[in-house]
Parts: sequence; structure tokens; C-alpha cells
Amino acid sequence: MPKLALIRHGQSQWNLENKFTGWEDVPLTDQGRKEAKQGGEKLKGIKFDKAYTSLLQRANETLSIVLKTIGQEKIKIEKDQALNERHYGDLQGLNKAETAKKYGDEQVHIWRRSFDIAPPNGESLKDTAARTLPYFKSTIVPDLKAGKNILVAAHGNSLRSIIMHLDKLTKEEVLKLDLGTGIPVIYDFDAKFNILSKKELK
Repeated sequence: MPKLALIRHGQSQWNLENKFTGWEDVPLTDQGRKEAKQGGEKLKGIKFDKAYTSLLQRANETLSIVLKTIGQEKIKIEKDQALNERHYGDLQGLNKAETAKKYGDEQVHIWRRSFDIAPPNGESLKDTAARTLPYFKSTIVPDLKAGKNILVAAHGNSLRSIIMHLDKLTKEEVLKLDLGTGIPVIYDFDAKFNILSKKELK
């Protein structure tokens, strides 16, 4: 039966510096590389047929480390902007604490944690889902339905969109969903694409 493994990239430099990252292309930290390797260790034993990732280097490097760790560096990889992190618009590059001082804690909390309110010139989670899910349904789901094991290395919000869809979460429930860096989430499906099990490999 096909498996889908989702993994959020390891800690990035701007995660460490508490900055809004979005589409800014920042690298992993040494801690992030360690998290990616640990995530790979937990995926040993699964033979993947194909991998998907975003256009951003923190997800690309995470995928590369995972594949090296599990000895599957030669599988086909597809990169697409549809899997990029949520675009934080005018907040990108700003320190989160300084942004809260500038706009107020409540406003920043709304931008970060509401489903459909976007920061200035950026995307809401709803907007992110509107580009991630059509790609997931048209490109990744057919692979799973064909019986392939698929690995997706991406970002907190693009992966939250996919999990929201698979788990049929409400827009209130998805706001409580936090994905740890470098921690794989595994779905097992039956032949009719029903979810048999879901587990987080902490």
C-alpha cells in the first residue's frame, strides 16, 4: 500500500533569528541539518519512488540530507513553487518581536494564526492552500493512487494545507496544527486512497 511522508525542513537561519521568512531563500543552520538527518533516520526502511519539494534551498537541502541518510539519492525529484512556504509579504525579513512592537501583538497574532487574513502584500493560509492543493491533487495524488511511495520535503504552511485536506480539518482546527522541524509525518493509504493510518515519527 502506498505511503506519503511529509517532512518540514530543518531549522533555517531565520528560524533561529526569529524572523519572518516566507519566500526568502535562507539556508539551514547546523541544527537544521542535524534535524534533517534525524528525520532521515526515522524514514529508514521505506523505499521511496519519487520526492517532491519547493524551490527554496532550506527544503531542498533537507530533502538532500534525508535521501543521503536513507541511501536513496538517485530517486526522481520534482521541485515546484506550489510547495513554497506561505508568502509573508511586507513582514518578510522582519524580526517577529520587533514586528509585534510595531503593529501590536494582537495584529501580528491575527496575521500568523488566522486562516484567511493575509499580512500586507502577503498570503493567508487560505491563499497558500489555494496554490498548494491543486498541485497536490493533480501531481502527487496520482502517484499515490498508482501505488508509489512519495516523500515531500516542504514548509510549515504548505504542509499544513496538505494535512488539512487529508485529515479534513476545519479552518479552526488547522490553526492549532504545529509541525516540528525535521519530524516526518507518515500516511498509509489503501488501494482506494482511503487513509489507513497516520503517524508522526518524533
